[in-house]
Amino acid sequence: MLLYLDLAYAEHQRQGRMRSWADLEDAIVEGAVHRLRPKMMTVAVMFMGLLPIMWSHGTGADVMKRIAAPMIGGIFTSFLMELLVYPAIYAIWRRRQLPSPQGAALA
Repeated sequence: MLLYLDLAYAEHQRQGRMRSWADLEDAIVEGAVHRLRPKMMTVAVMFMGLLPIMWSHGTGADVMKRIAAPMIGGIFTSFLMELLVYPAIYAIWRRRQLPSPQGAALA
């Protein structure tokens, strides 16, 4: 996600479109949207592969369930972090590099 956010930020900066908070938000949304499909595909395939293990009842199923359950939780947590938390932290980090507003009084 960080790579996609950095690429979108650099592209907006190269085009001279990084002057305000709204421009930063646009760059973050653009980068996150480019990352959405690969992340959704990865999460969907991993869930489809692990859910049969969670529903199994054969020999060794109890051991495999103990392995699959944390993996499913980790995939879900990773999905939420990458699509919700990382862009917010990136916005806070990059906001410092924005030019200050013109009418702001100097302290």
